[in-house]
Amino acid sequence: MVTPVWQSVSGAGTDLVVLHGWGLNASIWQGIQAPLAPHRRLHCIDLPGYGDSPWPTGVPLNFDQLVELTTAALPERCQLMGWSLGGLVATAIALRYPERVSQLITVASSPYFPAADDWPGIAPSVLNGFARQLSADFKRTVERFLALQSIGSDTAKADVKQIKEWLLSKPMATEAVLNAGLDMLATVDLRSQLAALKMPLLRIYGRLDSLVPVAVVSKVDELAPHSRAVIMPHCSHAPFINQPQAFCQLLLDHSDLSAPR
Repeated sequence: MVTPVWQSVSGAGTDLVVLHGWGLNASIWQGIQAPLAPHRRLHCIDLPGYGDSPWPTGVPLNFDQLVELTTAALPERCQLMGWSLGGLVATAIALRYPERVSQLITVASSPYFPAADDWPGIAPSVLNGFARQLSADFKRTVERFLALQSIGSDTAKADVKQIKEWLLSKPMATEAVLNAGLDMLATVDLRSQLAALKMPLLRIYGRLDSLVPVAVVSKVDELAPHSRAVIMPHCSHAPFINQPQAFCQLLLDHSDLSAPR
């Protein structure tokens, strides 16, 4: 039997499902729950393998299965927002099951994360380094990755402290799940498929992001010309934590359920 995916539901209005990034869990969305409550029915999901959603026994640990297991937890139709690795999962769901997604929102995410040729991204050596270090010092490696997520933000120290508290509020992902997630970040490439997206797509970036550099914005503009890109100038990799009120206002201001023009 497949283990159900954990989620909390709060607020009222249009269903908005939010997917977290690598190494974390649904607790990271706590800062945006209250501002969105009057406007959205917010579904905060622990991705399979993270937090209170253990990876099902006997199911292959790969990106395809992550997408399928997550899709099974969605409402029949919803706005879908994914941060970082969660943005990659959300994009794949929108491509496979467009009838389920009324609007796609990606936050500090990319259709392809590694830097390659003229594609801006994370240096492959950084991803490889995390993979090597996981088995040697599990907790410190995850903490180092979390620290990278707020570099440049005016509130970096407080942000990292808050992220750590949220991370430790639920069970940690296993080393196998974390290694599989790093492999997904290093190998999944959805660039050639973006043009097939038919629902409205909003892409939110942090200008100070060291993991998804703003240089990628113009590249994705070309691949998804009907999408909207917004760069939050004082944010890094976690804009909804750096500036939660401004992030929520941006989200609501750019909500659009109509088809791309």
